[in-house]
Amino acid sequence: MAPTAQGQPVCSEADVSVSEALRVVVDGVAVAVVRDSAGQLHALGDTCTHGDISLSEGFVEDDTLECWAHGSKFELTSGKPLTLPAYEPVPVFPVSVVDGQVYVDVTPASAPPAA
Repeated sequence: MAPTAQGQPVCSEADVSVSEALRVVVDGVAVAVVRDSAGQLHALGDTCTHGDISLSEGFVEDDTLECWAHGSKFELTSGKPLTLPAYEPVPVFPVSVVDGQVYVDVTPASAPPAA
């Protein structure tokens, strides 16, 4: 059975290179679509919880996204901050790929609770 799309289409799978992040807006929510070093796609809230900074402008290293302004690193799978100065997690959203199209679901019920 073919996978089904969940959420809104945001970009082509080819638009997100390995170890890169792309800012998209889904239903008014800024989202960083990130491809980790293993090629896996993730979707997180695009605003650093330490400051009003776009995380998609930061650096992807292995399974983290680093805020370029103050160096806080966020885990791609949980949104948890791994380094200071941030101490609040960013939301993580379900992401799926169907026929080369990336979909992100930002509905509140779809986002896992922050750890």
